Amino acid sequence: MLRMLILILVPVACLLPPGTGAGEIICGHEAKPHSRPYMAYLEIRQGNKRYTCGGFLVSKNFVLTAAHCNGDSITVLLGAHNINKQEQSQQWIRVCRPIPHWKYNRETLNNDIMLLQLERAVALNRNISVIPLPPSGQKVRPGTVCSVAGWGRTNSWNNETSPTLQEVDLKVQDNEACWNVPCLRPSYYNPLTMICAGDRHRCQNSFQGDSGGPLVCEGKAQGIVSWGSPFGIPPSVYTRVATFIPWIHEMMKRSQSGDHLGIGGQTSGVAQL
Repeated sequence: MLRMLILILVPVACLLPPGTGAGEIICGHEAKPHSRPYMAYLEIRQGNKRYTCGGFLVSKNFVLTAAHCNGDSITVLLGAHNINKQEQSQQWIRVCRPIPHWKYNRETLNNDIMLLQLERAVALNRNISVIPLPPSGQKVRPGTVCSVAGWGRTNSWNNETSPTLQEVDLKVQDNEACWNVPCLRPSYYNPLTMICAGDRHRCQNSFQGDSGGPLVCEGKAQGIVSWGSPFGIPPSVYTRVATFIPWIHEMMKRSQSGDHLGIGGQTSGVAQL
């Protein structure tokens, strides 16, 4: 019955407008409070619009997220479990400089990665800490069980979001899995810069509302929630962090020394999660 319902709804999902798919946690559960102390909640303002994304702390001064989570101004919340409460562990910090990858393409979402330089250094403690990044070029084997978390919507049927951090386990797939999914654009999937994760036979997935959060594999941030089916059908696509390790280190070094970064991005347009 569920399989028949999915088959009926897939054509409808493919007609949804750009921007309606990625980042929400589907079929997950509430995370243990502060068990993911690297998680960041982003409040973004773009003109008169406000929206949210996820991210993760990679140093005292920098948060990593997706390039499509950029805006006119960004504020980061760290140390949170319930974003609707004023918890003692929370730290709000403004972003003084967003650094999207200079080859980010808004149409294909290739190179969908962005560093956020914080206005001040974070006070690290048991509720706020950095997550390790993988070695440059490291590959994640298909079949590896990873996890993703966020504060986005908890299903694809309504716009309700979760005030508490939700998490779900996902299995990394062969690249072919993201070349053969309804509504995904196979020509956009680039195995050099992207990871395919999520079993098409299960409901667990990341989706709308928490783009930019980390795909965590064996304790390292191997991916960034990027894009997928606008209806939340797995698998979804994650930016491959290991590909960008040299860029991350170079941008952090240059930004802290005050060098001009030459940041930008190719302007076209794509449906992100």
